[in-house]
Formats: sequence, structure tokens, C-alpha cells
Amino acid sequence: METVNVHEAKAHLSEMLARVEAGETLVIARRNKPIARLVPIEVPPSKKLRPMGVAQGQFTLHPSFFEPLDDELLGLFDGSTPLLTDPLHPDWKPRS
Repeated sequence: METVNVHEAKAHLSEMLARVEAGETLVIARRNKPIARLVPIEVPPSKKLRPMGVAQGQFTLHPSFFEPLDDELLGLFDGSTPLLTDPLHPDWKPRS
């Protein structure tokens, strides 16, 4: 573990970070008195994306899946047709 004074750390920060990234641990000192430790962090492995098409042939979609939605059902998605249970519906009544 190498000790580096603050002045040198400020002057060579990029180089020090590259060394820490490579796995080294550095101690930063003020007037040769250690005040901090610069250590690499453990980064959790990133999730791998699943490849496209792994479920190919395992299920089929009915042809009606690709047909446009009717206006009433579409209105439920965009909010233009509220459900009877929606307090914004004009005929809504609270449960008693």
C-alpha cells in the first residue's frame, strides 16, 4: 500500500484513479500523516440481457391480437371512458 501526500494526489489524481481501478489501494496523507484510503469499490455484475427469440415456437398469438381495439376498450386505456367504479364517472355512487 503506497502513501501519497495531498499535493501529489491533487497533481496526479487521474493516474491514481487508474491504479486504484486496476486493484491497488492508496493511502492519502497530509504531512506524512495518513488521513484517507483510496480503494476500489466492488461493482455488482450487471444483469445480462436475455437474447431475443429464446421463447420462439413455445406459444402462439391468436390473429385477433393484432386487430385494433374497439373505442370502448381503447377509452379505458387513455382515460376517456371511465369505469363505473371510477369516482370520475358521472354515474358513480359510493359504496354503502
